Amino acid sequence: MKLHSRQSSVSGRPGASGTARMDRRLGVVLRKVKHGDVAVIDHLDLDRSNAEALLDHGVIAVVNAAPFISGRYPNLGPELLARAGVLLVDDVGADVFTKLRDGATVSIADGVVFSGDQEVARGRVLGVDDVVELMDQARGGLATQLQSFTHNTTEFLRREQDLLLHGQGVPSLKTKINGRPVVVVVRDFDHEADLHRLRRFIADQGPVLIGVDAGADALLARRLTPDLVVIGEEGLQRGSAGVQSRAVSDRALTKAREVLVHADASDRLIGADRLERLGVRAQRIAASGTSEDIALLVADAKGASLIVTVGTHATLDEFLDRQRSGLASTFLTRLRVGPRLVEAKAVPVLYAGRLRPWHLAMLLLAAVLVLVAAVASTPVGADWWDSAMDLLVDVRDWLTGLVT
Repeated sequence: MKLHSRQSSVSGRPGASGTARMDRRLGVVLRKVKHGDVAVIDHLDLDRSNAEALLDHGVIAVVNAAPFISGRYPNLGPELLARAGVLLVDDVGADVFTKLRDGATVSIADGVVFSGDQEVARGRVLGVDDVVELMDQARGGLATQLQSFTHNTTEFLRREQDLLLHGQGVPSLKTKINGRPVVVVVRDFDHEADLHRLRRFIADQGPVLIGVDAGADALLARRLTPDLVVIGEEGLQRGSAGVQSRAVSDRALTKAREVLVHADASDRLIGADRLERLGVRAQRIAASGTSEDIALLVADAKGASLIVTVGTHATLDEFLDRQRSGLASTFLTRLRVGPRLVEAKAVPVLYAGRLRPWHLAMLLLAAVLVLVAAVASTPVGADWWDSAMDLLVDVRDWLTGLVT
């Protein structure tokens, strides 16, 4: 993830200028935005995944027709952008899409967006302090969100009880999982740091590596080959309006030892023809919920001894930041696999590494040195030491005589 600096306007307050890349759908903006551009979007409650995608594309400012934080729940995207130095202007209204042309050069000063000398939008500038204050206020509305979530959870359990309770619907896999540890990688929330923490665990234990969508590329970036890729519609549709950073590369699909396609509950999947073009033969599972939840359920159903998650949602704020989809699925999945589930951040605390032969050799050498020192400190040991020294002197004199 890249950090970016912004300019100052003539008045000395935060400002920026650049090429406007605009569309009501954030995914469309992500396909065309470049480093130094200004993204103009219409996205209520920007989440962290989308914010990371904007940062990866190098935007210097984001103008939002809707509020970045509505107050329904504490979404994590705006704070990430603000702390990275990206200028945030929100609640400018939908008229910006009729007054401003895509590709036009815009300047922003004091919350006012200009195209040339013409004002095209006016909104609220959000700095880090403003975002933190709005986030604190949003946490007060969590009770309402949790009540709605409870209803959705009950409905999801009714629809997917066979998979959740009995593991039915999981296809046969070539990948051998039973009795082995599994690492499930999602390219999200600090996944790079999580994989770094697991380097010793992966080297020692040789776990099954499952990449979820672009998580397969995160494994390849670490020179690790995914044993299984679980891919859903977001991962297949590189040109879709979804989060572009979730799309899996052709290289990851062809390098993976096995691919499992996740279709929705009606067995519908857009983009499956991409696999046919690549010549990738994939297993298929139809279920509602997110692809990362399917990966966890598959690992559990196939008898994994331990499931370590990388880049998934560990805190309440991160969990609710996924308000856009999958709350009930994620909650019930974690209840199902709970006894086997460990977050990557906890592994270094719980796992000290395998005992290696050189560890034993060093321990034995230390023990011998301690024993020699203890014996040498006794009268008998002193006599032995003097005898040993005399013997060494005799050997030295004998060797010297042979040479001369």
